[in-house]
Amino acid sequence: MKIDKLLAEQLGDLDHDHPFNSAETPLRADAFERSDAEKIEAIEQKVWDILHLLGMDLTDDSLKGTPKRVAKMFVNEIFGGLHPNRKPSASTFDNKYKYGQMLVEKNITVYSTCEHHLLPIVGKAHVAYISNGTVVGLSKMNRIVDYFAKRPQVQERLTIQIVQELQKILNTDNVACVIDAKHLCVNSRGIRDISSSTVTAEFGGLFNNKETKREFLDYLQLETEF
Repeated sequence: MKIDKLLAEQLGDLDHDHPFNSAETPLRADAFERSDAEKIEAIEQKVWDILHLLGMDLTDDSLKGTPKRVAKMFVNEIFGGLHPNRKPSASTFDNKYKYGQMLVEKNITVYSTCEHHLLPIVGKAHVAYISNGTVVGLSKMNRIVDYFAKRPQVQERLTIQIVQELQKILNTDNVACVIDAKHLCVNSRGIRDISSSTVTAEFGGLFNNKETKREFLDYLQLETEF
Protein backbone atom coordinates (compact mmCIF):
# COMPACT_ATOMS: atom_id res chain seq x y z
CA MET A 1 0.00 0.00 0.00
CA LYS A 2 1.34 3.41 -0.92
CA ILE A 3 2.42 5.54 2.03
CA ASP A 4 0.11 8.45 1.10
CA LYS A 5 -2.91 6.14 1.01
CA LEU A 6 -1.89 4.58 4.32
CA LEU A 7 -1.54 7.99 5.95
CA ALA A 8 -4.93 9.05 4.62
CA GLU A 9 -6.56 5.98 6.14
CA GLN A 10 -4.84 6.54 9.46
CA LEU A 11 -5.71 10.22 9.63
CA GLY A 12 -9.34 9.73 8.58
CA ASP A 13 -11.22 12.71 7.24
CA LEU A 14 -8.92 15.21 5.59
CA ASP A 15 -11.68 17.65 4.72
CA HIS A 16 -10.02 20.62 6.41
CA ASP A 17 -7.79 20.81 3.34
CA HIS A 18 -10.85 21.94 1.45
CA PRO A 19 -10.58 23.80 -1.82
CA PHE A 20 -13.47 26.05 -2.74
CA ASN A 21 -14.07 28.01 -5.89
CA SER A 22 -16.69 30.58 -4.93
CA ALA A 23 -17.60 32.91 -2.11
CA GLU A 24 -21.25 31.97 -2.67
CA THR A 25 -22.85 29.46 -0.32
CA PRO A 26 -23.64 26.36 -2.44
CA LEU A 27 -27.42 26.34 -2.78
CA ARG A 28 -29.70 24.56 -5.23
CA ALA A 29 -31.96 26.59 -7.50
CA ASP A 30 -35.04 25.24 -5.69
CA ALA A 31 -33.69 26.00 -2.21
CA PHE A 32 -36.62 28.20 -1.20
CA GLU A 33 -39.53 26.60 -3.00
CA ARG A 34 -40.72 25.02 0.25
CA SER A 35 -41.95 27.22 3.06
CA ASP A 36 -40.19 27.25 6.42
CA ALA A 37 -43.12 25.34 7.93
CA GLU A 38 -42.82 22.63 5.28
CA LYS A 39 -39.09 22.35 5.85
CA ILE A 40 -39.55 22.04 9.61
CA GLU A 41 -42.09 19.27 9.17
CA ALA A 42 -39.84 17.32 6.79
CA ILE A 43 -36.68 17.80 8.87
CA GLU A 44 -38.53 16.73 12.03
CA GLN A 45 -39.29 13.36 10.48
CA LYS A 46 -35.71 12.89 9.29
CA VAL A 47 -34.26 13.75 12.72
CA TRP A 48 -36.74 11.27 14.23
CA ASP A 49 -35.45 8.64 11.77
CA ILE A 50 -31.81 9.32 12.69
CA LEU A 51 -32.42 9.09 16.43
CA HIS A 52 -34.55 5.99 15.95
CA LEU A 53 -31.80 4.32 13.93
CA LEU A 54 -29.35 5.14 16.70
CA GLY A 55 -31.57 3.18 19.08
CA MET A 56 -33.03 6.07 21.07
CA ASP A 57 -36.41 5.64 22.74
CA LEU A 58 -38.36 8.53 21.27
CA THR A 59 -41.32 7.92 23.57
CA ASP A 60 -39.18 9.07 26.51
CA ASP A 61 -40.27 12.44 27.92
CA SER A 62 -36.78 13.88 27.40
CA LEU A 63 -36.58 12.86 23.74
CA LYS A 64 -40.05 12.96 22.23
CA GLY A 65 -39.86 16.69 21.49
CA THR A 66 -36.27 16.62 20.21
CA PRO A 67 -36.98 16.09 16.48
CA LYS A 68 -39.23 19.17 16.30
CA ARG A 69 -36.86 21.25 18.44
CA VAL A 70 -33.95 20.38 16.16
CA ALA A 71 -35.97 21.07 13.00
CA LYS A 72 -37.08 24.50 14.24
CA MET A 73 -33.54 25.30 15.34
CA PHE A 74 -32.14 24.39 11.90
CA VAL A 75 -34.64 26.46 9.94
CA ASN A 76 -35.21 29.44 12.22
CA GLU A 77 -31.91 29.80 14.06
CA ILE A 78 -28.57 28.23 13.25
CA PHE A 79 -29.26 27.98 9.48
CA GLY A 80 -31.56 30.98 9.31
CA GLY A 81 -28.97 32.96 7.37
CA LEU A 82 -29.51 30.79 4.29
CA HIS A 83 -32.70 32.64 3.39
CA PRO A 84 -32.08 35.91 1.53
CA ASN A 85 -35.21 37.43 3.09
CA ARG A 86 -33.36 37.44 6.42
CA LYS A 87 -30.48 39.54 5.14
CA PRO A 88 -30.28 42.62 7.39
CA SER A 89 -31.02 45.94 5.79
CA ALA A 90 -28.06 48.25 6.09
CA SER A 91 -28.75 51.93 5.64
CA THR A 92 -25.75 54.12 4.98
CA PHE A 93 -25.21 57.75 5.94
CA ASP A 94 -23.10 60.56 4.60
CA ASN A 95 -19.79 60.89 6.39
CA LYS A 96 -20.63 64.49 7.33
CA TYR A 97 -18.00 64.63 10.05
CA LYS A 98 -15.31 63.81 7.48
CA TYR A 99 -13.82 61.00 9.56
CA GLY A 100 -10.97 59.81 7.36
CA GLN A 101 -9.34 57.05 9.41
CA MET A 102 -10.30 53.42 9.61
CA LEU A 103 -13.22 52.34 11.74
CA VAL A 104 -12.75 49.01 13.53
CA GLU A 105 -15.47 46.88 15.11
CA LYS A 106 -13.68 44.34 17.31
CA ASN A 107 -14.75 41.14 19.02
CA ILE A 108 -17.99 40.49 17.15
CA THR A 109 -19.26 37.14 18.39
CA VAL A 110 -19.35 34.41 15.73
CA TYR A 111 -21.57 31.37 16.12
CA SER A 112 -21.56 29.29 12.97
CA THR A 113 -21.71 25.65 11.91
CA CYS A 114 -19.05 23.67 10.06
CA GLU A 115 -20.60 22.37 6.86
CA HIS A 116 -18.52 19.18 6.95
CA HIS A 117 -19.69 17.75 10.27
CA LEU A 118 -22.46 20.18 11.31
CA LEU A 119 -20.60 21.02 14.49
CA PRO A 120 -20.24 24.52 15.96
CA ILE A 121 -17.71 27.15 15.01
CA VAL A 122 -17.33 29.67 17.83
CA GLY A 123 -15.11 32.72 17.81
CA LYS A 124 -14.67 36.44 17.20
CA ALA A 125 -14.73 38.55 14.05
CA HIS A 126 -12.92 41.87 13.71
CA VAL A 127 -14.14 44.10 10.89
CA ALA A 128 -12.82 47.42 9.61
CA TYR A 129 -13.42 49.87 6.80
CA ILE A 130 -12.18 53.22 5.56
CA SER A 131 -15.02 55.43 4.36
CA ASN A 132 -15.09 56.85 0.87
CA GLY A 133 -17.94 59.16 1.82
CA THR A 134 -20.49 56.91 3.49
CA VAL A 135 -20.72 55.14 6.85
CA VAL A 136 -22.91 52.34 8.18
CA GLY A 137 -24.47 51.90 11.61
CA LEU A 138 -22.21 49.93 13.93
CA SER A 139 -24.82 47.31 14.83
CA LYS A 140 -25.30 46.53 11.14
CA MET A 141 -21.75 45.20 11.01
CA ASN A 142 -22.60 42.75 13.79
CA ARG A 143 -25.81 41.76 12.02
CA ILE A 144 -24.00 41.12 8.74
CA VAL A 145 -21.51 38.85 10.51
CA ASP A 146 -24.36 37.02 12.21
CA TYR A 147 -26.35 36.64 8.98
CA PHE A 148 -23.54 34.97 7.05
CA ALA A 149 -22.52 32.90 10.07
CA LYS A 150 -26.01 31.39 10.41
CA ARG A 151 -25.58 28.77 7.72
CA PRO A 152 -23.42 25.72 7.09
CA GLN A 153 -20.03 27.36 6.57
CA VAL A 154 -16.34 27.15 6.08
CA GLN A 155 -14.46 29.94 7.83
CA GLU A 156 -12.65 31.11 4.71
CA ARG A 157 -15.93 31.65 2.87
CA LEU A 158 -17.50 33.38 5.85
CA THR A 159 -14.61 35.86 6.03
CA ILE A 160 -14.87 36.69 2.33
CA GLN A 161 -18.67 37.01 2.40
CA ILE A 162 -18.53 39.55 5.22
CA VAL A 163 -16.00 41.68 3.36
CA GLN A 164 -17.81 41.49 0.03
CA GLU A 165 -21.16 42.43 1.59
CA LEU A 166 -19.70 45.47 3.35
CA GLN A 167 -17.89 46.50 0.17
CA LYS A 168 -21.24 46.54 -1.64
CA ILE A 169 -23.02 48.43 1.14
CA LEU A 170 -20.29 51.03 1.58
CA ASN A 171 -19.36 51.26 -2.11
CA THR A 172 -15.67 50.88 -1.35
CA ASP A 173 -13.03 48.19 -1.58
CA ASN A 174 -11.50 49.39 1.69
CA VAL A 175 -12.87 46.68 3.97
CA ALA A 176 -11.08 44.05 6.06
CA CYS A 177 -12.08 41.15 8.26
CA VAL A 178 -10.17 38.80 10.56
CA ILE A 179 -11.87 35.84 12.25
CA ASP A 180 -10.36 33.77 15.05
CA ALA A 181 -12.52 30.76 15.89
CA LYS A 182 -12.57 27.30 17.39
CA HIS A 183 -14.03 24.46 15.34
CA LEU A 184 -15.63 21.68 17.35
CA CYS A 185 -15.02 19.29 14.46
CA VAL A 186 -11.36 19.67 15.48
CA ASN A 187 -11.82 20.22 19.21
CA SER A 188 -14.37 17.51 20.03
CA ARG A 189 -13.82 14.80 17.41
CA GLY A 190 -11.05 13.50 15.17
CA ILE A 191 -7.80 14.87 16.54
CA ARG A 192 -9.69 16.36 19.54
CA ASP A 193 -7.26 19.25 19.92
CA ILE A 194 -8.99 21.61 22.33
CA SER A 195 -6.23 24.25 22.21
CA SER A 196 -6.09 25.15 18.53
CA SER A 197 -8.06 27.86 16.79
CA THR A 198 -8.30 28.93 13.17
CA VAL A 199 -7.53 32.45 11.94
CA THR A 200 -8.65 33.71 8.54
CA ALA A 201 -8.34 37.16 6.99
CA GLU A 202 -9.57 39.05 3.95
CA PHE A 203 -8.17 42.46 3.03
CA GLY A 204 -9.59 44.76 0.38
CA GLY A 205 -8.41 48.00 -1.18
CA LEU A 206 -6.17 50.09 1.07
CA PHE A 207 -5.94 47.27 3.60
CA ASN A 208 -3.58 45.50 1.23
CA ASN A 209 -1.03 48.26 1.92
CA LYS A 210 1.50 47.05 4.44
CA GLU A 211 1.16 50.06 6.74
CA THR A 212 -2.65 50.06 6.73
CA LYS A 213 -2.81 46.35 7.36
CA ARG A 214 -0.35 46.71 10.24
CA GLU A 215 -2.42 49.53 11.76
CA PHE A 216 -5.57 47.38 11.63
CA LEU A 217 -3.84 44.40 13.21
CA ASP A 218 -2.35 46.63 15.90
CA TYR A 219 -5.84 47.85 16.84
CA LEU A 220 -6.84 44.25 17.44
CA GLN A 221 -4.19 44.00 20.16
CA LEU A 222 -5.67 46.86 22.20
CA GLU A 223 -7.31 45.83 25.44
CA THR A 224 -10.91 46.93 25.81
CA GLU A 225 -11.76 47.79 29.41
CA PHE A 226 -14.86 49.30 30.98
